[in-house]
Amino acid sequence: MSEIREQKRSRAIAMSSDERDRYLKDERVCRVASVGSDGNPHVTPLWFIWDGQYLWLNSIVKSQRWVDLVGHPHVAVVIDGGREFFELHGVEIEGVVMVMGEVPRQSLLNAELAPIELEFARKYSKSDEFYVDGRHGWLRITPTKISSWDFRKNEALRPPQ
Repeated sequence: MSEIREQKRSRAIAMSSDERDRYLKDERVCRVASVGSDGNPHVTPLWFIWDGQYLWLNSIVKSQRWVDLVGHPHVAVVIDGGREFFELHGVEIEGVVMVMGEVPRQSLLNAELAPIELEFARKYSKSDEFYVDGRHGWLRITPTKISSWDFRKNEALRPPQ
């Protein structure tokens, strides 16, 4: 894996790597920004898995998102939360997408995907069995830059009590 560019701004409110990993394990929806063949951006919500090194996306292979990411594999993904300004927190990952496994995913055993599929099943269906529908495939994002923020760490942003 190539080296991940370090966050340079806003380090005072950045998440530690442990905080970031916990946050990405717990959150359920990310927003994936891709670029279409016409050069226009396309942003879609999607479920994901973070394994501590890669971000994994399970996407319908006939979707615009899939076509965009396979055609232009550079991607930006945001996972964020909070309602009020002083509550905002999140992670942005820039990276490169690689298709993993067969397309679309069939029920063939794949040792590399097995732990990801188990984690996906547990996270989203509270089951130990991953359902293969023959319409989805796996995309693995190798991060080139990870930025995070957690405004809750900045006491000056909190409203007076």
